[in-house]
Amino acid sequence: MVGADQSRSFEKKVKRFASTEKSSLDREIKRIMRDPHLGEEKKRDLRGVYVHKFKTNTIQYLLSYRMVGNDLGLIMIGPHENYYRDLKKYLKTR
Repeated sequence: MVGADQSRSFEKKVKRFASTEKSSLDREIKRIMRDPHLGEEKKRDLRGVYVHKFKTNTIQYLLSYRMVGNDLGLIMIGPHENYYRDLKKYLKTR
């Protein structure tokens, strides 16, 4: 990827992406690295987690991340359906 730490969940999803989706994802990650507050910071039990929405082809993806010091930690990516439920479940197990 572009120089950010990735969770195992993130890696597994990206492996299934087509090359056009991967290049679009790389562009978005570079944008986030330039401006870490690009995404919307979540509240309550997701405090400290940012979610950036972007579209590739016809699918809107949500990309969650957090800043760990000066490093970008990529947590999860996927379509909107059940995204926040799955994100909360994933973070609880970490």
